[in-house]
Amino acid sequence: MEDLAPQITRQRLLVEGHFTRPVDEAVIREFLAALPQALDLRVYGEPTIFAPGGAGREENEGYDAFVPLVDSGISLYVWTGASFLALVLFTCKRFDAGRALARTREFFAMTSVASQEF
Repeated sequence: MEDLAPQITRQRLLVEGHFTRPVDEAVIREFLAALPQALDLRVYGEPTIFAPGGAGREENEGYDAFVPLVDSGISLYVWTGASFLALVLFTCKRFDAGRALARTREFFAMTSVASQEF
């Protein structure tokens, strides 16, 4: 992808995979507090967590969550029925992508993981 703003520091990481840990709103809050701390990223607000609760298709039920960072944000999407998640970190500060991947894998007890840094 062409870098259209080389003067702006940006790092992105997408992580997807299947998890075995039971996930609810409390678990998501715990994760969205722990991951920024592990990566030395500063949170400036509480996580926002949505659960559509039957408004969409059953196979898409789960959670959409976001936590704002001083240097951008972290989004998490969870399909509870499929035990599948997608995590997007977007920052204007460098972070250790390997550590982010390891912490996510460990926290959710993931059995399969794919990731892409860009």
